[in-house]
Amino acid sequence: MNDQSNPLTEGSTQTYRSLTSSEISTLESNGCWAESWDNVGVAEDGFDPGYIHRVRFYGNIRIGKLQEDIEVTKGFFCHSGINDATLRNVTIGNNCLIERIGTYINDYTIGDNCYIVNLATMETTEGASYGDGNLISVLDEAGDGNLIVFRKLNSQLAAYMVNHYSDPDLRNALRRLIIEEITRTIPERGCIGNNVKIVNTTEIVNSVILDGCEISGATRLSDCTIKSNINSSVFIGSNVIIENSIVADGSSITDGARMQDCFVGEACQITNGFTASQSVFFANTVMANGEACAAFCGPFSASHHKSTLLIGGQFSFYNAGSATNFSNHAYKMGPIHWGVLERGTKTASGSYLLMPARIGAFSVVMGKLMGHPHTDGLPFSYLIGENGRTWLVPGHNIATVGLYRDIRKWPMRDMRPKENQKSIINFDWLSPFTVGEILRGKKILENILKVSGDDVAEYHYHGMCIKASSLQKGLHYYDIALKLFMGRMLSVAKDNGFEGKPTWQTGLGRWNDLAGQLLPVTEEQRLTDDIKEGNLETIDDVNERFAEIGVNYTRYEWAWAYRMITEYYEIKSITEDDEARITDDYATAREEWLELIKKDAEKEFKLGDVSKETLNDFLNKVSI
Repeated sequence: MNDQSNPLTEGSTQTYRSLTSSEISTLESNGCWAESWDNVGVAEDGFDPGYIHRVRFYGNIRIGKLQEDIEVTKGFFCHSGINDATLRNVTIGNNCLIERIGTYINDYTIGDNCYIVNLATMETTEGASYGDGNLISVLDEAGDGNLIVFRKLNSQLAAYMVNHYSDPDLRNALRRLIIEEITRTIPERGCIGNNVKIVNTTEIVNSVILDGCEISGATRLSDCTIKSNINSSVFIGSNVIIENSIVADGSSITDGARMQDCFVGEACQITNGFTASQSVFFANTVMANGEACAAFCGPFSASHHKSTLLIGGQFSFYNAGSATNFSNHAYKMGPIHWGVLERGTKTASGSYLLMPARIGAFSVVMGKLMGHPHTDGLPFSYLIGENGRTWLVPGHNIATVGLYRDIRKWPMRDMRPKENQKSIINFDWLSPFTVGEILRGKKILENILKVSGDDVAEYHYHGMCIKASSLQKGLHYYDIALKLFMGRMLSVAKDNGFEGKPTWQTGLGRWNDLAGQLLPVTEEQRLTDDIKEGNLETIDDVNERFAEIGVNYTRYEWAWAYRMITEYYEIKSITEDDEARITDDYATAREEWLELIKKDAEKEFKLGDVSKETLNDFLNKVSI
């Protein structure tokens, strides 16, 4: 007899033999029974029937070696074996301990060194999908499906799929590649990988659970794939329910969380009764207590509060304050509206945003905003809803201690193994994407000033109010950021050996942020053309293109920055004298920026909740 181990994990082909009459006698004396002993195959070497008690065998059964102890908890070892179970069409790898199965295990392949105890039911039923290929609707809650959940999904591909949903040729081509990938890799029945631990769990149906995963006290896993691995394992905790979903390596879902039709990416934490449906969560996202529906939560999204609802929105590097709420019912046409909060946005406690809306990068939203604000051309702003009015404070967040802390904490909080990261994350806060928005913001503010003059108390922009002092400060803050970016780019160019004007053209024009990856629109369009024309033959080819674009980021960035610098300083090329001038401007801007950060920290200290030691420690560490 020859059987293949779990098809989704590495493993050698196990050879099986028939039971001997002596082994059958031992099994029967241990209270075991088989529908047909002829259908029970065991490992050629290392099988010992003495470690199997009170087991009923139906259909085709394969059992590996029973030679070694298995660690059931730290420092506590039990010998491998099978006790008190009903098995039908099951393959069990080497040195597993399986006992106290309440009903049965049916149609499953189990890897090596697994510990499965106090499990009610595990089975594969007809039509199992394992969560692979599940079509869900993010952003537009009432949509007909704009995102396919599958095992090789990452944040870039997900954002790309959602952003280009309105292109039917691209949509169909992508779906064909994804379906081909799923068809090629989907297992014939449910699988448990190697070194998996499942204890005190009620129901596992139509699920693939890969190497090193631990499931303790879960209520139900149905049509799921848990992409655990030994170096970055997944933990599923008590009272958790996961349906029609995929969970990536390094993640944990605990304490009564409920996930339906979701994708949970690398190193995410979902806990404390958080509930989600038709939503995706990518690298290092933390969700607790609240709720998500049709939400696209890119890398480093965070929500910690029971009263917070994330619905119909796209987020990344995002922090939701308590009682944050989004409404996707603009009027009476149903929950069809949605919005985008670009990278680095925060919502303060009690914030409310009526979709559709788009909030510029690294902005802060406070209060109740009913006017569908679109401020993607005015990044780093504060938006404040007060007494039915929306106040816009452009660029203010550039000068805050909150921004300074945020842009430093995210790289340190990336919990993914460096050698195996699926989603591409660029941590630059000043980049062609955000600086492009700053340039647009400067023009917007300058045009407002030009049209309305400088002898007014407040200005108005798309239903929002801007105090005259805020507009002037916004222009100044934007200019500080531009000089910080330009000075840094000269240093980056030297570090990468870029001399003089770039000879390549890629990187010019507008840039996008695909849920963590910053890239030129032209490269995104090239990818689109290649997919539609059939030049990329597999979904791996698509993901490799994203990786290629990521590798070339600094080249593309320098081409964009060089043009931007020459336009800002109104020069044709950057000479040594120009470099000196840019470097001086950078040093002045840097000094002023750091002083603004320090003053903001001191302002918080004066509120009385920050100790003098904490303040001094922060001030001593402030640097760009």
